[in-house]
Amino acid sequence: MTENSDNGYLRASEICKEYKIGKSSVRVLRGVNLDVEEGEILIILGASGAGKSTLLHIMGILDKPTSGHVSFKGENLNIFSQNELAEKRNRIFGFVFQFYHLLPDFDALENVLMPRLIGKRFFKAISKKEQTEKAVQLLERVGLGNRINHRPNELSGGEKQRVAIVRALMNDPEILLCDEPTGNLDTKSGREIQELIWELNENTKQTVVIVTHDERFAESAGHVVRMADGKIVNYTRN
Repeated sequence: MTENSDNGYLRASEICKEYKIGKSSVRVLRGVNLDVEEGEILIILGASGAGKSTLLHIMGILDKPTSGHVSFKGENLNIFSQNELAEKRNRIFGFVFQFYHLLPDFDALENVLMPRLIGKRFFKAISKKEQTEKAVQLLERVGLGNRINHRPNELSGGEKQRVAIVRALMNDPEILLCDEPTGNLDTKSGREIQELIWELNENTKQTVVIVTHDERFAESAGHVVRMADGKIVNYTRN
C-alpha cells in the first residue's frame, strides 16, 4: 500500500533505487510514494534491508534515485546541480544518525557550532557571539548545560545523541531527518531521546521523519509507515 496525497509538504514520487553489482543489479526501492506533512512526526518502520534508510537519504537529497523524484513545497529537488543541492540540503534538512558522528577533538559546543561554520555561505551572517549564544541555549534546552565543554569521550550515548540533535537544529531546518536515532542506545536513553523529539515537535511544530525498527516509536506517532522489500506495505495516520 502506498500514499501520495495532494497536499504533500515533502513528497517522494515513484522512487526507485538500484545498485549495480558487477553485471547484475539490486533493487532497493520499488516505486515508493510518500508525503510528509508540515509539523508532523512520521515514522518509517521496517526490518533491516527493507529500504527505509535508503528512502530517507533520497528524501534528504543525500542520494539520488534511479528514477522518480523528491519535491519540497512543490519544487523538484532532483533537477539541481550539486552546489545547488548542497545549499538546499543545508537550508531544508537537519540530520541525526545512529552513530552520532561527533568530532572527537571538539567539545559539545564546538560540535554543535560546526554546521553553522561549514554552511555559513548559505545563511544570513550572524556574529560568532550570537552563534555561540544560540548553541548554548539549545544545549541547555536539552539538559546539557553542564556538559558544554565536554568532549564526546566524556559523554554517555544518550548525551552524544542529544548533542547530535542540537547540531542538526543549529541551522533551523524545516525538516529533521533521523536515521535509527536510538539504535545505539540502551532502553532508558532511547526513551529519553524519543521524549526529546516529541517535546521538540510539540513545542516548535518541528517536522520530523524517523527511520527505525523500534516499535515503541509507533505508539504515539501521528503517521506510521511500514516498509518491506523496498515498498510501503502499510501506513496509518492518526
